[in-house]
Amino acid sequence: MERRRNPVFRALNTPLTLLGAERKLFFLALVMGAAVFNLLHTLLGGMLMFGFLYWFARWATKTDPEILRLLLNSSKARVQYDPMKFSPLKFSLMRSAPDEFSTSEFPPASAKEARHV
Repeated sequence: MERRRNPVFRALNTPLTLLGAERKLFFLALVMGAAVFNLLHTLLGGMLMFGFLYWFARWATKTDPEILRLLLNSSKARVQYDPMKFSPLKFSLMRSAPDEFSTSEFPPASAKEARHV
């Protein structure tokens, strides 16, 4: 039986860039440069702002093309994935009636003491 070959097109796997910078970062640099030009009425300031942000965008794209998505998503799940930010989980146990709640901590106090001894 002949092995199946699937063609992989390089253009489908490369990030979409403008002048070597990721599109969103390039437009951010462009808009920030225009904003500095409009707000401060200085062409040099706008060009310097665009140049610096464009340089940063090219560096970020060369380092990792998905860095913008990674940075934006990391702020949403910071506590979830950080093992050093553990806080005890509080929960309630329902026995027979809804008005009989008891709150507990996980891990129990005895487990905390046993771990540190």
